[in-house]
Amino acid sequence: MASLFSNEPVEAEFEPIEPDEPTLALGPGSEPQRTEPEEAADIPAKPETARALALTDVIAPRARPGETLIRLAYRLGVPGHALASPFRRPSPVRVLATVESPVTGDRAAGIALRAGHFLVHGVKQPIGAVDYESGARLGPGLERKVHSFAWLRDLASCAPREDCIALAERITALWLDANPEPARGPAWEVENAGLRLMAWLVHAPLVLAGQDGTLKPRLLAAIEKTAHWLDRKARREGAGLGQVCGWAAVTAAGLLLPEGKPRRLYGEASLIHALGEMVAEDGGMLARCPEAQMSAIRVLTDLIACYEAAGRDLPDALVVMRELLVPPLLALKHGDGALGSWQGQGAIAADEVAALIAATGIRTRPLAEPQHWGYQRLRGGKTVVQFDAGPPPRARHTRCGCASTLAFEMSDGAARIIVNCGGAALAGGQVPARIGQALRATAAHSTLVLDNANSTAVLLHGKLGRGAETVEVERRLIQRSGAEATRIEASHDGYAARFGLTHRRMLTLRSDGSELAGDDLLLPVSRKGKRGKVGFAIRFHLGRGVEAHLSEDRRGASLLAPDDSLWQFRLRGDSGDGSGEVKLSIEDSLWVDGEGRPHATEQLVIEGLTSRGGGQFSWLLKKMG
Repeated sequence: MASLFSNEPVEAEFEPIEPDEPTLALGPGSEPQRTEPEEAADIPAKPETARALALTDVIAPRARPGETLIRLAYRLGVPGHALASPFRRPSPVRVLATVESPVTGDRAAGIALRAGHFLVHGVKQPIGAVDYESGARLGPGLERKVHSFAWLRDLASCAPREDCIALAERITALWLDANPEPARGPAWEVENAGLRLMAWLVHAPLVLAGQDGTLKPRLLAAIEKTAHWLDRKARREGAGLGQVCGWAAVTAAGLLLPEGKPRRLYGEASLIHALGEMVAEDGGMLARCPEAQMSAIRVLTDLIACYEAAGRDLPDALVVMRELLVPPLLALKHGDGALGSWQGQGAIAADEVAALIAATGIRTRPLAEPQHWGYQRLRGGKTVVQFDAGPPPRARHTRCGCASTLAFEMSDGAARIIVNCGGAALAGGQVPARIGQALRATAAHSTLVLDNANSTAVLLHGKLGRGAETVEVERRLIQRSGAEATRIEASHDGYAARFGLTHRRMLTLRSDGSELAGDDLLLPVSRKGKRGKVGFAIRFHLGRGVEAHLSEDRRGASLLAPDDSLWQFRLRGDSGDGSGEVKLSIEDSLWVDGEGRPHATEQLVIEGLTSRGGGQFSWLLKKMG
């Protein structure tokens, strides 16, 4: 797999600073915010009045003057009990209601817990061997699972509650022993602390049942202490999922702890503002990550369950926000029901996606033409194409950013034909940590690479630097070979500064899904252009189980999918500009599934030299029979 992982990150060429926001320019013929009629023939169309709202309209609920003063006083540090019941002594801490959240966990991970192991990304870790201290060095996945208490949801999903209480109390006691006070480290990142507090409140019957007589008062004290800590720290967190998790937990504590009205009012307004900072007008998160999108939906669904348990009216803004988040997620579903591999995630399994959507109760359709989400979706017959036609996320929004601009994936029914490698965010489990950085590179995605360099700088700690800033997109219907087809044309400037070239990609899918035509153009930034030649490679990573065989003339390949469907790949016309031989080859690759398991696969690679004055490379994927 040397060919895939020889692409070195180009940190040295860029300073890790953040320029102005990237631009997604929609060309004529684009109609943002439209949903597809496909895949939902059995689903009645839902009124979309909420989706017509811009996020600028999603503001804090109008409060009476008294509530505004309460919120201000609480923010300034006046204790909640002094505002809610000024002439009474503070009530003892207790959870006022039992929450019934419809969000389910990973049953397999819950069964592993009952057998004595944390199961994260396919790797088992004995419960007793985990170092629960905040400063301990754990793998990223295990670290989040342990400190966010996400394992409580898994445990609750695998067996009757009474069979899980003793184990839940044991692990909780181990964690409290190691973390008696707020400190530095992963356990006290706002996101983990917020998710942990939410888990304690939502799954209170598991950890506050009282089988361990000493645990209940300790945990109630930890709940109150964490809520107070988040009151102060959440507003200092940068915009993104972490801040949303923090404010959601503050709001939940205001709903479920005594004398919580001031905290609830304070948390509600801050949460709605934080959601507006994290989510674009079309419902796509600025992180552009499917797992982050799912996490936001889970948090809101849990919080809505807290409102229902407390018998409080739910702010309309939270309902609107959850409705906005679902269609962009559905746009990343392939024919097998699982998600595409974008921004470091593996192909999240179909049952996990379906269970989350069912928990929301939202019945809607995929977002086909986004304004900000960036992932364009094409569908013809059983063929689904996902196209990354948006700028990469900013460093402040992303946890594991990837240089994937103008990459695409394609599936035919349940068979994935063209994919991205994915899995960078899962490195450290079954995916070796040493290749996590390479999985974020442009070469790990099905797109064009110039001179083995990333289109956007891949920095350490999951961040991205300079590169693709402006992405122009145009979508329209055309006639192709006597049939209707949809064409998306997009370009990015990630290589403009270094090579004086802009990459433009056109994807055209016939309405019956039998042909996907592609054109990759390199256009000079200026009229003069630069002299000399530059190496290029256009990579098509093949789905798991796809068998590839080169044709005799080495200008095409047959692709046999696991379901025995056959696709033909061909180079079209005289590719390139005549400056050098363009060859097609088959090389090793890998693909990471939703459980974090890497699978050996192959990739088609078109490579050669092209003039710095530009070039064009055309190809065709056609279904045979």
